[in-house]
Amino acid sequence: MSEFRIGDDDFLLDGKPLRILAGALHYFRVHPDQWRDRIRKARQMGLNTIETYVAWNAHAPRPGEFDLTGGLDLGRFLDEVAAEGMHAIVRPGPYICAEWTNGGLPAWLFAAESVGVRRDEPQYLAAVEDYLRRLAPVLVPRQIDRGGPIILVQIENEYGAYGSDPVYLEKLVDLNRAIGITVPLTTVDQPEPAMLDGGSIPGLHKTASFGSRSIERLATLREHQPTGPLMCSEFWDGWFDHWGAHHHTTSVADSAKDLDDLLAAGASVNIYMFHGGTNFGFTNGANDKGVYQPIVTSYDYDAPLDEAGNPTAKYWAFREVLRRYNPDAVEETPAEASAAPALRTRLTRTVSLSAVADALGDWSTHDDVPTMEALGRYEGFAMYRTEVDATGPAVLEFGEVRDRALVSLDGRPVGVLARDHHDRTLGLPADARGTLEVVLEDQGRVNYGPRIGEPKGLIAPASLNGHPLGPWRAAALDLTDLTPVRDAASPADPALPAIPGPTFAVGAFELDEPADLYLATRAWGKGSVWINGFHIGRYWSRGPQHTLYVPAGALRAGTNEIIVLELQSGSADVEFVPWPDLGHTDF
Repeated sequence: MSEFRIGDDDFLLDGKPLRILAGALHYFRVHPDQWRDRIRKARQMGLNTIETYVAWNAHAPRPGEFDLTGGLDLGRFLDEVAAEGMHAIVRPGPYICAEWTNGGLPAWLFAAESVGVRRDEPQYLAAVEDYLRRLAPVLVPRQIDRGGPIILVQIENEYGAYGSDPVYLEKLVDLNRAIGITVPLTTVDQPEPAMLDGGSIPGLHKTASFGSRSIERLATLREHQPTGPLMCSEFWDGWFDHWGAHHHTTSVADSAKDLDDLLAAGASVNIYMFHGGTNFGFTNGANDKGVYQPIVTSYDYDAPLDEAGNPTAKYWAFREVLRRYNPDAVEETPAEASAAPALRTRLTRTVSLSAVADALGDWSTHDDVPTMEALGRYEGFAMYRTEVDATGPAVLEFGEVRDRALVSLDGRPVGVLARDHHDRTLGLPADARGTLEVVLEDQGRVNYGPRIGEPKGLIAPASLNGHPLGPWRAAALDLTDLTPVRDAASPADPALPAIPGPTFAVGAFELDEPADLYLATRAWGKGSVWINGFHIGRYWSRGPQHTLYVPAGALRAGTNEIIVLELQSGSADVEFVPWPDLGHTDF
């Protein structure tokens, strides 16, 4: 067992100065079979610490649930860190941002509008207390003073950019101490005076987040943190991508120089990200600063390790810098990237989404359109049906669409309502009569700013030509088990040039042995993909991302299943390519 504390000038491990050289690696964005590989590559780059957020909503997808198994086995992840001889920094939030859906906060928490968001409010803090108590058996015995790897725990996350509630921060400190957290506690904020002042309280060690102008920003941090070690606990070495925008990259040389400047000044660092990983399933977040912008499936982040865990030019440049400041750096190096297997197959069976909707969801009747939360689901898709009988022109209107609605009348597509276009109204065919159906997609919950915690789905009121429209039958779809899709799918029509959506399409491919793959998506419109039941994420023709990463851990030797939910239209051809295609850059 060891003692770790914050001294007047340095972090101190058993009384001796320790410079923290950390890299961010989110266990929930990496297949668990690959955790050890990524951790080892961090040590090989010259790091001595792994940092991770804890995604509350991943562990608690429903009220009363708390999952610490499989890819959410945080204890196993921390044990892997320790086995590689590295320290750990844990950031349990409760809010994490992280470009993760809802910033890590469970959507069910805000079913009651009276529940506070990131503030001193009893219902919110009671839920946070329960969350931390459930984490206690994982975190407490793995602290460094009990023989584990954890040396620091962070309180909240860039709180100064959101609010200034010292009582809330004090209560978070008390809750962490009450469950048995004894290691030093930190905060992080951008090096702006108002944020540094509003985001921390006495007794918490301030750290900063930035990705350039290291000397200047460390000076700002020092003005607000007069004693103790300087630390950039989010050194941004890349950035994330939105659908419809470009793929973000940063200069290798510039990033390496800023890292060198930071370390030459004597500061500690956490490289954000060391390895970004993937927003598997429906876990991507979104931003809304006037325009809704959902985040892509890949969280490659232009990090030193790419999405598949391969070292990049940035890895080797950072390794050269880090070895000048880490006397314990190891000599061993990881292997260079190699091409993934190239494969082709076909989607051979299909079934429309409408045809299996009854098997995927429980339908209920409502006077007006319910939110997804009211339907008991917090991600993915919902369907709405009502009868219309219009005379002459007909205009459909909703209070708001969160986030994308495919509208059809008696099975014939009518149009799309998109949140990112601020769509709320849609013209129906003249004299529209029949069953109006809406397929609603939650494209990712806002993870930053005042719209955290907002409901998803069609937002009331719903009207036709200004008159209330209803009643509605609605169901949120459970896509965790696609057995109904497999059972209902029938041979696809080979004469069709493409698969029309919204449709599930099923196929298979063969592998001699499991290996990382890249699934090409340029021939498809918009949708999601499952391989052997593992939801590898969303695709969209608007890019920038045009491949989906498939971890070897989701595959098997022999026959593998692929299921595609195509919402628009897409080819029946399936292609796996040797290299990723994350899209065009801005230069």
